[in-house]
Amino acid sequence: MGGSPVGVGAEVGRVAAVSRYPVKSMAPDAVPSAEVSWHGVAGDRRWAFVRQGAEQTGFPWLTIRERADMVGYRPRFDDPERPNTSPVVVTAPTGAEFDVTDPALAAQLGDVRALKLDRGTFDTLPLSLITRHSVRSLGILADRPLEVERFRPNLLVDAHGEDAFPEEDWIGVTLRIGDALVRVDGRDQRCVVVNVDPTTAARDPIVFRTIARRRKARLGVYATTARPGRVAVGDPVVVAALPDPR
Repeated sequence: MGGSPVGVGAEVGRVAAVSRYPVKSMAPDAVPSAEVSWHGVAGDRRWAFVRQGAEQTGFPWLTIRERADMVGYRPRFDDPERPNTSPVVVTAPTGAEFDVTDPALAAQLGDVRALKLDRGTFDTLPLSLITRHSVRSLGILADRPLEVERFRPNLLVDAHGEDAFPEEDWIGVTLRIGDALVRVDGRDQRCVVVNVDPTTAARDPIVFRTIARRRKARLGVYATTARPGRVAVGDPVVVAALPDPR
């Protein structure tokens, strides 16, 4: 916090990218626009792979932490306009295509099974947002260029102004983005997943170490939906309401 003040009606940026993740921990499905419901971006993290023997634990999912090469699997909806009901097709790093429920795909990933969840598989809150400013500023701290995809946001924003981590000044603020209203609830606490290069799957421990040491392990923000609606690349991001002073 402590950057430029924001006021109701102020445009603080524009949407640079909209992404959904049909399968938890696999590559993003970047789209020009998407519906944002009470449960996040339509189709986001509606499938996950469950590790056999971990079903009764608090975190049974197979993720990039266990298999960095999951970032090389690219899921897409067979019907992109109906993501909540459409079959999901996954292209493996080899180029082979599988239905997400195909046992052959589960066999590639290990001792796992595919599971569909109607409301998505979120670690914390259903929407994540980050600005290019934050990714660039973290890269300066880490002394290397960093890819936005490491941080797996639903919404990438080109913020106005020159503040290094501008979205932190939006915490508690309700933003109007396209037809949707989105409330920014808090900073996004990161884990070692950000160490994984989204192209090569190589791990670079400097990335998370820098976030932990310089940003208290937080980068970007989490949000919830205050009013469902469609958001699109190019939409202005406008302050609709300030935090309740109570």
